[in-house]
Amino acid sequence: MKPAIIIIDMLEGNYEKPLKGVKEEEKIIPGVRDLLKKARGLGIPVIFACDSFMQNDFIFRGRMKPHAIRGTEGTRPLAELEPAPSDIILDKRRFSAFFKTDLDQTLRTLGIDTVAVGGVNTHFCVLATAFDSVCHDFNTVILEDMSASFKQEIHENFLNAYRNSAIYPIFRVMMSTDFIDEFLAKREAGNSDA
Repeated sequence: MKPAIIIIDMLEGNYEKPLKGVKEEEKIIPGVRDLLKKARGLGIPVIFACDSFMQNDFIFRGRMKPHAIRGTEGTRPLAELEPAPSDIILDKRRFSAFFKTDLDQTLRTLGIDTVAVGGVNTHFCVLATAFDSVCHDFNTVILEDMSASFKQEIHENFLNAYRNSAIYPIFRVMMSTDFIDEFLAKREAGNSDA
């Protein structure tokens, strides 16, 4: 198992400051920050997939308000996540971090076989990235406790729909502690890929 962790759209432009820790998308910040510290210490690559839209982007013709405009601080990973110089920052124009980006090539260059996805929103960009990860032939995990939607029930309903999907175990929903424990167990067992 050679994983990478991709954090989706946890950006300065997607959060209102000051953070109050009340909104679902804010509640996951401390856990994500701690997971990323642990991942870096274990040699697991961290990738921030960041919305980076053009001012008059097609995507804003729907209900979505302009945000994360390319060239602004709104496209940067949330400072509270304490991004490290070793992290990879990936600009994306649409929901999936794979769509018209070099993510597939980056993961293959790093020798990655497993992608763990977290961030916001579970029901859009996290899920789109996870599906595309499987479509690019990576074992894929949605990190349940490291993902959020603006409403808890939306997050839960979408994850429940995929817990026992037809493509299990190449597509799974897991808690981050279980994911790290599995990685450590495989590494300890002498798995040459870990």
